[in-house]
Amino acid sequence: MINTLLSKELIHLNLKAQNKADLLREMALILRNAGKVADENQFLKDVLSREEQGCTGFEEGIAIPHAKSRAVTAPAVAIGVSRSGIDYGAEDGELSHYFFMIASPDNADDTHIQILAQLASRFVEERFIKQLSSATSPEEVLALFQGQEEEAVAPQQSRGFLIGVTGCPTGIAHTYLAAEALEKGARELGYDILVETNGSIGVRNSPTGQQIAQAEAIIVSSDKPIDTDRFAGKKVIYTSVKAPIRGAREVINQALAAPIWQPESKPGKSTNSLMDSAGAGKNIYRSMMNGVSHMIPFVVTGGLMIALSLTIGGVPGPHGLVIPEGSIWNTVLSVGAVAFQLMIPVLSAYIAYAIAERPGLAPGFIGGWIANTGSFYGAAAGTGFIGAILAGFIVGYAVRWLARREWHKVIQPLVPILIAPLLGTILISGLFIFVIGAPIADLMQSLNKMLVSLSGGSLVLLGIVIGGMAGFDMGGPFNKVAFLFCLGMMTSGHPEYLGAIACAIPVAPLGMGIASLVARKSGLFTPEEHEAGKAAIAMGMMGISEGAIPFAARDPLTVIPANVVGSMLASVLAFQIGITNNVAHGGPVVALLGAMNKPIFAFSIMLLGAMLTAVVAISLKYIRSRKQHGATAQPSAISQKAITR
Repeated sequence: MINTLLSKELIHLNLKAQNKADLLREMALILRNAGKVADENQFLKDVLSREEQGCTGFEEGIAIPHAKSRAVTAPAVAIGVSRSGIDYGAEDGELSHYFFMIASPDNADDTHIQILAQLASRFVEERFIKQLSSATSPEEVLALFQGQEEEAVAPQQSRGFLIGVTGCPTGIAHTYLAAEALEKGARELGYDILVETNGSIGVRNSPTGQQIAQAEAIIVSSDKPIDTDRFAGKKVIYTSVKAPIRGAREVINQALAAPIWQPESKPGKSTNSLMDSAGAGKNIYRSMMNGVSHMIPFVVTGGLMIALSLTIGGVPGPHGLVIPEGSIWNTVLSVGAVAFQLMIPVLSAYIAYAIAERPGLAPGFIGGWIANTGSFYGAAAGTGFIGAILAGFIVGYAVRWLARREWHKVIQPLVPILIAPLLGTILISGLFIFVIGAPIADLMQSLNKMLVSLSGGSLVLLGIVIGGMAGFDMGGPFNKVAFLFCLGMMTSGHPEYLGAIACAIPVAPLGMGIASLVARKSGLFTPEEHEAGKAAIAMGMMGISEGAIPFAARDPLTVIPANVVGSMLASVLAFQIGITNNVAHGGPVVALLGAMNKPIFAFSIMLLGAMLTAVVAISLKYIRSRKQHGATAQPSAISQKAITR
């Protein structure tokens, strides 16, 4: 495929750029001048968005910036060489010299992945980079790709059959570079090999049970969770995805010398397990993202079903929007509520799964359910997503520790399926019910007393506190205490309290939804968050604050402050203007149904709060992005005259 996407116009052997930002713009202009990109600025934004997910600079001076973009008119690969080198942020800390920019149309399924795989097959050839460096014309570079592969080694009898598994968090370049390296290393050692790739286009080349039985050894080179139970009874080595790229033959030899692995312990490797191969910060982030990505479908499905049922079937009543019993919309509401009940345990379960694999799944789910159910420990509300995150990490590391202990050989087979899950469940349930639960219940009582003491004072201060609590944990204990307090004040003849929190509740989901749409091409939000943002807006319109949870769970230090500030503004303004609410619900839907005395003002207040949340969230993410990617945040212009071969 790659041969058809190259031309002389796309090969520049003397790039002028001196930094990463200028380099990306220069190569985007190369594609534009060749007629492959209609709008280089839009394409550049999409490339930068991909860079935010992870730097595409690799070892050996190679960088592969790429993007799927609606600005691409035809798939193409631009090749550039910087003789002086550019600080691209490569993982080995060295300057990058060889750049392969892949442009793929937005509607292309996996074109860029196929190109990456083909490039990977060339990068592992020992002479390829040296030949590229010595090329003096585009024609010579074209000949490298159009020429034949290295002379094949004379056919010889295979020494055996191996299986490899590769995967990286983004599922793109490293996945296929590692696969090609393993295939090349196996050929050099005289082995046949099948490599399963866990990439962004899904799992490819999965081995059958018969192939696993035939394999002499298994090499799992992955920086993402992989199901390894299927390899029980085989020689298994677990490495980072980079290990075979640096030395495939060494990795294969280590696998051949590895002991037989059983599920009661982690697969062997020359150092430690996968979770130990990266820094603690990366492991925590990776585990958190695993939980969030599995939670998002529950948030979106449940939120939209609840919003739909309330919009069509709901009528205002003294206790909130009510759907008549026996109505089809009441059934829809109930199904949506089930999804919402499951989303917090799912978050906890898959955080634990990312750390401890399958033995952590059941106790993680149970721990998340208990954390989110205050009745287990005498609290009016559960701990919400914050408690679920805590439960997931406690369970994950506890179960992993249990699974790694040396158990008697009679007990070992029971460890992953009974002992570790059971002890993990006892641990997390005991912690929440007997240790963590009581302080949570006391905290909720203290918060309620604080609100009562503030109720006779400044409405501005009270608005700040109520709004801050509403935006802090989105359905968690702070949010619940504030809502129940305001509901109690409404029943005592003070509907302005319920009006204030009704304006604050939808700010978080509306604000994060707006932010994800406004900054869609900035690279500040992931594709998953873009989709979750659409659902968050729908949930915010219906007063469902949980729509912002995926954003807060993924990036709490940025999202929670933004939510709190916007909710504070909405609550304070509602108190000052005198917004009242007579139903136990919040959001624009309440104003539209006439339950608020000043619906236009109420809707405007919610919008102002949401806009402030969006601005703060985007600003904080941008500041952090600038610190991490300095030069890439604001690429400077390069004169088109500099684009010469």
